[in-house]
Amino acid sequence: MERYRLMEWLSFINSEIHKSFSPLFRQDAPEGAKQYARKNIETRLEYLQRALGTKKFLMGAEYTVADAYLFTVLSWARHVEVDLGRWPQVKRYMDGIGARPNVIEALKSEGLQK
Repeated sequence: MERYRLMEWLSFINSEIHKSFSPLFRQDAPEGAKQYARKNIETRLEYLQRALGTKKFLMGAEYTVADAYLFTVLSWARHVEVDLGRWPQVKRYMDGIGARPNVIEALKSEGLQK
């Protein structure tokens, strides 16, 4: 069952969150499309807020590839004026993953963090 829950999270991140960011990175996207994308992201963040609750990771106590994927996608928020601080559980989740030594090392090696 755990495997299917993991696949469910990966599918959700891919189809509902990742794709919603696309118009926000396209300079030629109409403003209406960008507003719609932001609204979609906000709706998905509301869902994540409820789903995370007090869990440390998406699947509970264990860090999985879904957490790495979600962290990557949600890290784009700061580049497109989406304030994750509006969703305290999501912010807590991102801060926790961002503090992991291997994540810090990876971000530094990619030049994404000093």
